[in-house]
Amino acid sequence: MPVGVLLAFLAYATFSMADALIKATGPAMSVFEIAFFTTSFSIIPAMLTKRGERWRDSYKLRHPWLVHLRCATAISGTACVMYAFTHIPFAEVYAIGFLTPIMVTALGVLVLKEHVALHRWLLLIISFLGVVLIIRPGLRDLQLGHLAILCSVFFGGITTIILRHVAPRERRVSLVGLQVAYSGIFNGVMMLPFFVVPSLEQLGIFLGIGILGGTGGLLLIAATKRSPANVVAPVQYSQLIWAIVFGAAFFGEYPDYVAIIGLVIVLSAGLANVLTEKVKIVWKPRLFFFRTGL
Repeated sequence: MPVGVLLAFLAYATFSMADALIKATGPAMSVFEIAFFTTSFSIIPAMLTKRGERWRDSYKLRHPWLVHLRCATAISGTACVMYAFTHIPFAEVYAIGFLTPIMVTALGVLVLKEHVALHRWLLLIISFLGVVLIIRPGLRDLQLGHLAILCSVFFGGITTIILRHVAPRERRVSLVGLQVAYSGIFNGVMMLPFFVVPSLEQLGIFLGIGILGGTGGLLLIAATKRSPANVVAPVQYSQLIWAIVFGAAFFGEYPDYVAIIGLVIVLSAGLANVLTEKVKIVWKPRLFFFRTGL
């Protein structure tokens, strides 16, 4: 197995561990407080990847309105994801979150005038049907967490489309630095009405989430340097496996056989969609503080 693929497996396992720690915090704190601390800590390993660019150049933008909009959608999407992780089963968050390619594809056609082959539309529809099997609307009680992760799919699609358009022309420190700055300001203000002084244990968990998320980003960068992005990209679907393992081991979440069938459908269709993509994938390493920004 190529070294890049092994590094990608390790990266997504690291992301999943960070997500499990988010879920472990539970609903005791607001998502804004969790996001504030974890975002602040995640910049520690991320700073090692700035590639010689100066952070003070972050505000020198060629597409200011689009970059600022991307920050807003990424922050909103992250808040929705964190809420979902702390309120609904682990595997369901990932499964619904993997609907993001459908949103990206649709927006790519409408906004960027991209051409999408018929077989890819069919695979995306199959993925959607797999998610329907998992959540079964009308046959089980849906929670606010399900709505939250669906909103994150919408925000994630917008974030990705904007990133596709501006990434070739903007500095990396602008895309990363502004995201961190805005996230810190927004979450810092929003957490004040519900602020709970974190214990040392909770601060340790937040530090762990940030370090794991940032380290996962570094591992993903290393993976794509060693293997083509089209080879690394399908590894993301390994997170569904980690979701089942962590959900069962730590949170007592056991999907029933219908949900397992849905997970298999989502996994299979998602992999087929990535592997049949003929257009070169422009890979943007996922860092914790803009998880929806791929």
